[in-house]
Amino acid sequence: MIQTTVKIDGMMCGMCEAHINDAVRAHFSVKSVKSSFKKGETVILAEQAPEEAALRKAIDETGYTVLEITSAPVEKKKFKLFGK
Repeated sequence: MIQTTVKIDGMMCGMCEAHINDAVRAHFSVKSVKSSFKKGETVILAEQAPEEAALRKAIDETGYTVLEITSAPVEKKKFKLFGK
């Protein structure tokens, strides 16, 4: 699983977050996408990192500006059973 964090300028409210989330879902196959206007970022979880130029284009088309994109692998957390 890859986590991609996108720093975005221009989000002001929950509807801005929804516009970004909808654009990402429409253009890419993702497991989850969550935006925060307070943090100015969107976090995407997917099997593969979205292609950077396509991601910038999809978000730019919504009227917001991509400032930075970073991707890193994420390991699934394993649960420990007590007493074993």
